[in-house]
Amino acid sequence: MAEPLSNAHKRWILAATVLGSSLTFIDGSALGVALPLIQSDLGAGPAAVQWVSNAYLLTLGALVLIGGAAGDRFGRRRVFLIGVGLFTLASIACGLSPTVQALIGARAVQGVGAALLTPGALAVIGATFPPRSR
Repeated sequence: MAEPLSNAHKRWILAATVLGSSLTFIDGSALGVALPLIQSDLGAGPAAVQWVSNAYLLTLGALVLIGGAAGDRFGRRRVFLIGVGLFTLASIACGLSPTVQALIGARAVQGVGAALLTPGALAVIGATFPPRSR
């Protein structure tokens, strides 16, 4: 049987999971402010700019249940870390996107990462902390 985690270790787990899942929510919220600048910098039309937001939200919404099931099947920590890695790489790709089409593709990949890390974060917290500590 595994040794119980120390309180310091539990705090690090909480910080990492909250930070990871917070990034997904901040990402969705902050985009609205940046859309006019994205539109002018990339020379995109209104429909294309709307897809920058839609690509993320559609993939996140479509895959979040699958992300939770993947955590149950392959391990919560593993799926959470894959989601964080995928989200991070896609975020870098978003920042480096030379066209609105590349940005839309990177945002869709971000949504996949978010769909893995969001339920993974909740599952890791649930497995780390007993019900009375949550």
